[in-house]
Amino acid sequence: MHRGGHLEAVMLAYETWGELNDARDNAILIFSGLSPSAHAASSEADPSAGWWEDMIGSGLPLDSDRFFVIAVNSLGSCFGSTGPASINPETGQVYRLDFPVLTMEDIAESANLVVEHLGIETLHSVIGCSMGGMSGLAYCVAHPGVSRSFVSISSCTRALPFSIAVRSLQREMIRRDPKWMDGEYDPSEPPLTGQRLARKLGMMTYRSAIEWEQRFGRERVTDTLVPGDQFKIDFSVEAYLQNRADKFSGAFDANCYLYLSRASDLFDFAEHGGSLNNAFGRLMLERVLVIGVETDILFPPRQQRELADGFSAVCKDTTLVELDCIRGHDSFLVEMDAFRPVIAEFFE
Repeated sequence: MHRGGHLEAVMLAYETWGELNDARDNAILIFSGLSPSAHAASSEADPSAGWWEDMIGSGLPLDSDRFFVIAVNSLGSCFGSTGPASINPETGQVYRLDFPVLTMEDIAESANLVVEHLGIETLHSVIGCSMGGMSGLAYCVAHPGVSRSFVSISSCTRALPFSIAVRSLQREMIRRDPKWMDGEYDPSEPPLTGQRLARKLGMMTYRSAIEWEQRFGRERVTDTLVPGDQFKIDFSVEAYLQNRADKFSGAFDANCYLYLSRASDLFDFAEHGGSLNNAFGRLMLERVLVIGVETDILFPPRQQRELADGFSAVCKDTTLVELDCIRGHDSFLVEMDAFRPVIAEFFE
């Protein structure tokens, strides 16, 4: 592992769409954000909708008739890949906090094992969304020349103090929950209160105030009346946050969340060479696309410009697109009418 320690018998979950061509050079590797699984789109094996359903498939921007698309569940996650909730084969017990410190570099190297397992030596492109953009950078700097192009979506070279502060508070909310028990909680009795609070805070940063003003205003709810409760949910925006927190908290392991959240804070692209200029100088890319969203407060436009400036110094064919979407950081998941044309044009 990048910061010490090791893992034995690692399991990596991934899904693919399309077929490798004869030259084995039409593969696109996708690094996701913190919470998604490898199920980015539906398939015959799993017809349920994926987290990027409108982006991957026949005739879509990531056209499965042309490309072999690979989505890997991040190392450290809880959707099939080895993480803190997995069994440590050396002890026979769940890793929990014995799992080594996790970094974006570790996630990148684990994805490279999948690429090698599939017999691919050259990638058409690497795509990184949110946290995945940092993993993608780590991949491209560790394996220069393997990928011909790179698409960075709402990501950064390193987390801003604001983003670190938010994630630090989210982690504290989970660790302060009495049911966390220093990571030794029973999976059937996880620290749901802390997880729900962390998710609510997260949703406040994933979306934008402009969207909520237009979407909720001061609309009231009428179906959550609790006699004698002076602090019941009154507003639709409160009900929305509660609903999102309930959906997420039961599905994601708390320790996995802590590890991935911390890994996002630890990443600093400048460590790969001593400075950002040196780090960008190690890349070998033919084309780059950087996409950002004007209302994103976690990975704001200035970080997208920093990325584009760094890429431009080493790759003349670098394009920066700043989208005027109102749904903040989550726009790449929900504003498909804005993102599809930009990504389709790049891959045409």
